[in-house]
Amino acid sequence: MRLRALHNGDRDKSKAITIIGPDVTNMLNRQNIHPEKKQKTKENQKMHPDEDPGMEIYKIEFWHFLDKCTAMLNLPAAARRLFTEKGVELFLLKGLERDELVYVSCGEPWIDPHLTMAQHKKRLLLNNLTSDISAIHAYCIMRNPEILVLGVRSSIAAGAKLCVDRCLVAFEEEKLTEELQENQTEEMFLNMKDDSDLNSHAKSHLKTDAWHMKSKYSWQESFCDFHDDNSFPKDKDKEVCENAELFQKYRPQPKLTAQLHKAHHQQFEFRDKQIINCAFPGLVLGVQDANLHAGTEVVLVEKKPDDTNQRWIWRDHDRTFHLMTDPNLVLAVSMPSTQPRYSKCALDMKRCAVVLQKYKEYSNGAANQKWHYMENAGVFSAFYSTVLDQEITAANHASVCTFSVTNREKIDQPGYCFLSPSGKQKFMICLACTRAIRGKKELKKIPTGSMFFCASGSEEANHFSLGPFKCVNVMKTDLSTLEAENTLNYLEEVLASLRTETSIQTISEKISAAINQKAVKIIAYRNGAGYQNGQLIIASTFPMLLTMCTRQLELTRKACRLYTSDGILMLTLPDLVTWAVNECFRQSDSEEDYKERTAITDSAEGGAALHTEAKYMEKAKIKSELSLMTPDSLNMIDDSLLTIILRNPIEVWVSCGEPFLPLDALQKAARQEKQNWLKKDKILADLDAMKHKMRQLQGRRIRAFKPSTLVPTKSPVQPIVVEGGWTEETQEEMKLMENIQHTETHFSEIQASQFKRSSPFSSKLLSSKHRCLYDQPSAKRVWAYQNGYKPKQGVYAWGKTISELLDNCTTRLNMQQPAKALYTPDGEPLQSWDEIERDMLLVVSAGSPFLSRRAIKQQVEIRAIYARIRKQQGPDATNIVVSPSEKLKGQAKTPSSLLALTTGAHYQLNN
Repeated sequence: MRLRALHNGDRDKSKAITIIGPDVTNMLNRQNIHPEKKQKTKENQKMHPDEDPGMEIYKIEFWHFLDKCTAMLNLPAAARRLFTEKGVELFLLKGLERDELVYVSCGEPWIDPHLTMAQHKKRLLLNNLTSDISAIHAYCIMRNPEILVLGVRSSIAAGAKLCVDRCLVAFEEEKLTEELQENQTEEMFLNMKDDSDLNSHAKSHLKTDAWHMKSKYSWQESFCDFHDDNSFPKDKDKEVCENAELFQKYRPQPKLTAQLHKAHHQQFEFRDKQIINCAFPGLVLGVQDANLHAGTEVVLVEKKPDDTNQRWIWRDHDRTFHLMTDPNLVLAVSMPSTQPRYSKCALDMKRCAVVLQKYKEYSNGAANQKWHYMENAGVFSAFYSTVLDQEITAANHASVCTFSVTNREKIDQPGYCFLSPSGKQKFMICLACTRAIRGKKELKKIPTGSMFFCASGSEEANHFSLGPFKCVNVMKTDLSTLEAENTLNYLEEVLASLRTETSIQTISEKISAAINQKAVKIIAYRNGAGYQNGQLIIASTFPMLLTMCTRQLELTRKACRLYTSDGILMLTLPDLVTWAVNECFRQSDSEEDYKERTAITDSAEGGAALHTEAKYMEKAKIKSELSLMTPDSLNMIDDSLLTIILRNPIEVWVSCGEPFLPLDALQKAARQEKQNWLKKDKILADLDAMKHKMRQLQGRRIRAFKPSTLVPTKSPVQPIVVEGGWTEETQEEMKLMENIQHTETHFSEIQASQFKRSSPFSSKLLSSKHRCLYDQPSAKRVWAYQNGYKPKQGVYAWGKTISELLDNCTTRLNMQQPAKALYTPDGEPLQSWDEIERDMLLVVSAGSPFLSRRAIKQQVEIRAIYARIRKQQGPDATNIVVSPSEKLKGQAKTPSSLLALTTGAHYQLNN
């Protein structure tokens, strides 16, 4: 098959390259010649009678042709799709004519070569944005999975595959089971009373069976009264079939509901290093394949005590199950495959398979390997990890850069690094960015425990074209815990607007509307901002006008209302044009009326002037009513006149749903604030003047050293009273002090009233919750770092109590074990909340004693020396046994001799 091929969207047909596919005739002949291949073809024909026997050969021909197109057309990626000249997608080369023109695609949809460059760019932007939104949508689904537990996918039997699903075990079902068992017990007691022919021995047996009914399993209970040969009594067989009451009595009835039977699929128990199914204790979790590797599915197998492929090692600090045969393989949930095309129902975390994966030692990025046993329900919960770990795991799997999730926060995560072309700068990137630039850079894996954030969000790495997104900017995309859904909704709105703009139906509507409706220029302001920060916008439809106002004004919500300067709501573009025409006529009429009125006033005198004024007012009123235009009467205006009127942009104020705010509201608020400041400034100046006068009076009184007067009294207790003198305050000072106190009280009342005053942009008063923001907060912020680390490796943590602060430190520092103790940088333990101050430097420990930086270095040096000796001199070099000499053995009884013995042994060890 010889065809002419072009790259998708290429216009120049002269650049088409002739490509010859493989010879299908020889392939079919070889298949018919060899008996083995012919037998396989017959077997496939029996299994699939509707399928063409040579269809597999044609598929091979198709893929070989695409491989040749990839090399000969020099495509940036592997060729995956093929289209005809009219855009019809091909799946086989069968039926094509010789030298027919085809278009090869790397996976993107059909691009019409006849489109303009602007339309082509819009389509390309739409496809790239669709791909990015698909990745972000997959991340939003996987980052916060619901409670998923381990369960059996099909019936409980050996070889059954495992998956995770929504938890079905509930306490209500247990209560329902108990009620069913109690009802069955009561029915047996009633039947026993009816059977009066039984003796006392038989009745005691029936009582015992009824009493122990609750402890029996579902497979131990007999549904009907069978004989030893497992059959109905022959004499009752006919009677049962004919009598409806006997049929209802002897027919098999289930003891548990279907929901309870499904719950048995999820109940497991970890005992003796085996994960045992509670419903069938003879079945455990294991691996059947002898060739163990990452990706092997875990299934139910028969319990064997000597099989290491059934035994698991539980590590509590990591919350992982390690296979005993290969501890590097752990029990994990296989993440769902992300769809390449955008679809809201394309991804589901339920029914994901349980497989073996290589153990990841990172604190973040391995949430699918974390498990937790819920004893009250008897199930194993998956994805039992921190929120950050779940988000990083979802981002790595959905090809979303982790910088958008953490935003410059250094965390422990898997990644790779590469050097800049100069070799001086080192860039560390996440797994998603690694897949995007794989093959373009020489990458090196980052060791475990390295704290970093992805370099795709740094300004230094912009010229390297990092990041997994095709259209979205990594630095401007906030996918944190609280903003991920809002970001996705905003991108979906942008995508919907682009689809609307690029749809053929909208383009035809715009073309038909452009015949009657001209583009309108406006200057858009924010509602309540007055004449500040106006944006010039040109649009031909009202929805486009609102969309462009939202973008250019950077509104937090979508614009939905437009107001004119007089507060009139505009709902359509003709209404806006009508208002502009009426405003233009009103201004021109007012100028003419002013000139006419001035001329009449100058020429008329006395009563004639009053009569002329009344006639003028009536004439102006009639003229204004006649000159009022409507949207339906716009066609009566000359096009040239309408062009002149719409030449100047119309001033509008954009609202997101709130009512219109007057234009002078901002000025009024500024004036009111200025008056308040001036009033407070005057009070403060008067207060300072009075305090200065008080200091002057006190200084003069003290400097005068006026002696006091001794006044005699008749009291035997106090015969003499001291009056006056330089230590006693004067009346003027006392009066001035009262004025100062009165002024301070008045100043505090003014401040309180200003806080209670309503905002000029809102009709609601400040509530008590807002006023509480000015009080001292009860929570304290500290700078915390782990025990043995540097202070610069810490983070900010908050809390109202010590327990809350410890929990926050555990989360913020990504500690593998919960924080239990707090120390000062000097090593002093902190026991009470009063000892902790704001912005204090704290050391967080998981229970180990305080370690200084010097002690950590000493431990590292000891380990390094130990490893270096074993590497240089062999493993036997560290197996040292120190024994004292015969002379020192007798002297080792005294403390001094014991010290000498230890010193000598240490010297021998060092040598």
